[in-house]
Amino acid sequence: MRDTSTNRIVTARAYAPSDRDACLALFDGNRIPFFTDADRAMFEAFLAGLAVAWGYQVLERDGRVVACGGCTVEADGTRAGFCWGMVDRGLQGTGLGTRLTDLRLRAAAAIPGVTQVRLDTSQLTQGFYARFGFRPVSVTPDGYGPGLDRWDMVLRLDEDHPLRRR
Repeated sequence: MRDTSTNRIVTARAYAPSDRDACLALFDGNRIPFFTDADRAMFEAFLAGLAVAWGYQVLERDGRVVACGGCTVEADGTRAGFCWGMVDRGLQGTGLGTRLTDLRLRAAAAIPGVTQVRLDTSQLTQGFYARFGFRPVSVTPDGYGPGLDRWDMVLRLDEDHPLRRR
């Protein structure tokens, strides 16, 4: 895939422990307004413990990690969930978020038995996910902290969904 802002090649690959610092730098660049201080410790723990097992992904451009995000299957086997998606703050709006979301949706749709994808996000990014067909199921004012509402959203992957027909 080409980055539409620079015409550079962007590649997707599995997260490796050597990506830790680059992913933390992405987090730090997005901290305000997208995350709370408490989120950083949770993200660090995720990178140290579950990122590799859950198939966490990174997007690279010119050898530099510019986005990261994951998709995992929930215990019941019928739902996938997005986790810890973020794009370099200076590169938001260039198509990287769309590429990352598409990558994660394709991963979810390829898992037998998965009929929906769930995510939680804030009011700041819920509109982005709505463009992919995610619909809100609940909104919790200040759910992440003061001024940062939690939006729980779902995308249904029935047999007629475009991702299933590919």
